[in-house]
Amino acid sequence: MRRVIGLIYVVKQFERGIVEFFGKYKRFVGPGLHFQIPIVELTRIRDIREHTMDIEPQPVITKDNVEIQVDGLIWVRPGLEAEDIQKTFYNIDNWKNAVMELARTNLRQEFGELTLDESLIARDRISANLQKVLDELTNEWGLKVCKVEIKLIDPPNDIKVAMHKQKTAEQERRSMKLLATGRYEAAEQEKLAAIQLAEGEKEAIIKVAEGRAKAIQLVNQAAEKYFKGNAKELKQLEITENSLKDNSKIIMTEKGISPTLLIGELPIKKQK
Repeated sequence: MRRVIGLIYVVKQFERGIVEFFGKYKRFVGPGLHFQIPIVELTRIRDIREHTMDIEPQPVITKDNVEIQVDGLIWVRPGLEAEDIQKTFYNIDNWKNAVMELARTNLRQEFGELTLDESLIARDRISANLQKVLDELTNEWGLKVCKVEIKLIDPPNDIKVAMHKQKTAEQERRSMKLLATGRYEAAEQEKLAAIQLAEGEKEAIIKVAEGRAKAIQLVNQAAEKYFKGNAKELKQLEITENSLKDNSKIIMTEKGISPTLLIGELPIKKQK
């Protein structure tokens, strides 16, 4: 806030102000060139840009009686209308200090309604609730709370150690679960490969059997077609083959092979 006591002054784009006549509100002034009567008039000007206010770390107690350290940031600005600017001057003496005290009080209240575990995951919800509450409370001061951000939620050291151990155990459990899942999937893949190999061998055997059956069928068809009239001669040839295997002797005549066999070493008579 700045005061103007000269005759001519300029209000910048990011400023708004009021003019007082002998200490009493007279008019609202916006950006531009202005005049005032020295001594009897006084202009007060307010910066309406958002002001960043740091909530220093402070202890708060959660619903389950755990003391934690919390800090944050607040973005707040004076209103843009003439009525809002009047309120910033006449309804509150030090609006920044007042907003900070409200923020600390309501911050403790917000965390007091949550357990430690809930507090650690409810940062955004706490920020939104705090912004809404502060905006409503500061309306009478002509202020607008634009945003609240919780920066740090710091539990005690012993709880940090316990949380770290719990996190480590959880990670180990997940690692073991993933390892077991991997082994199971590998076993399933091996089982599937064995089944596919067996199916392949089975199909190969079937193909071989079908090929042999087809060959036998073709031989039978050929024999039936080409050797039907020579069955007697084929039988004689078969007997001849068997005889030769057993080292037996056969009689050869001018007409061909005689089916009469000479078994063993029989003496042959000489012709006179």
